[in-house]
Amino acid sequence: MSQFHKFLDVLDNYKKIVWPYIETNLNQVTDYPSFCQIDSKYQPLLDFHFKMVSDYPQRKGKYLRPSLVLLSAQAMGFGLDKSLATAAAMQISEDWILGHDDIEDQSEQRRGLPAIQKIYGNELAINAGDALHVLMWQVLSQNYSTLDRNLAQKIHQEFFNMVNRTILGQTIEIKWTQENRFDLTEEDILLILESKTGYYTIAGPMRLGAILGGATEPQLESIYRFGVMLGRSFQIIDDLLDLTSDFAGQKKQTGNDIYEGKRTIMLVHLLNNIDSQNKEKLKSILLKNRTQKTPDEISWVIDQMKQVGSLEHGKLLAKKYSQQAREIFDTDLKFLSQQPFRSQISDGIDFIINRQY
Repeated sequence: MSQFHKFLDVLDNYKKIVWPYIETNLNQVTDYPSFCQIDSKYQPLLDFHFKMVSDYPQRKGKYLRPSLVLLSAQAMGFGLDKSLATAAAMQISEDWILGHDDIEDQSEQRRGLPAIQKIYGNELAINAGDALHVLMWQVLSQNYSTLDRNLAQKIHQEFFNMVNRTILGQTIEIKWTQENRFDLTEEDILLILESKTGYYTIAGPMRLGAILGGATEPQLESIYRFGVMLGRSFQIIDDLLDLTSDFAGQKKQTGNDIYEGKRTIMLVHLLNNIDSQNKEKLKSILLKNRTQKTPDEISWVIDQMKQVGSLEHGKLLAKKYSQQAREIFDTDLKFLSQQPFRSQISDGIDFIINRQY
């Protein structure tokens, strides 16, 4: 079995452990105390609310982030059971963030089904995300009854730092997309990648697990540097797949990032290397809103990326950053030493680099 498929099995195993914990806590969304319970005649509204709020969590996903929490904690000798609240909160954070992200981008699909706002409309979809956001903090607060209070506080602060930096990354990305910036550099894009992927997807979950395991500040800083590099690779590959893949049949629309006007490494490379005549055509396409862009225009942009070498440039960068991440893991993250968890994290690096969806 390849390392890619071995790590898929790891993710599936942790999903089976974390999902029941999330499912139990989801019931709190409509479980009101006696003093503010809803009259039984309004039960259909409660049922509707629960169905809507639990939509994205029930679709699940890969469970990469909660798995990294659990793997990192166990790699430092910390028990699985006492890590579950943090891992569950991590997954719930993804579900509300993705819901709000899909509204902001007006995405068509999520995990092979219509995006939540396509089902319920923007207003109700925002409200569903708000409910999950509240639930995330509620689940995380369970650490105060199972962990040492100082440790629970450290986890709480790290979680705040991670989510807060992620939201900043979203602000920057939306602002630059709305402004239709044509002058961005790769350094600018890497700022977004550090916030939204390096910290949130890799470093944050691993730092949470390592904090549970008693990591020192220098060790946590090493994890952050590792996460930034692997996160760059992760997001560039994700953006490349958006241009070239259907995400294993889960995505109907190729070039979704171009429809959205999202600034990626490949688009910045194209803007900086395309000839002047075609650059004007490219700008005219990017100035259109999502509904005005045609599939032929999206195909033209992708074809220009191929001709100019933007896709190859992205592949080379992703490889470079993944190699740098691997070097940090091998030299500076030796404290993640307990087996089989260290080897499984290592397999996760290969999974991120070689994934097709």
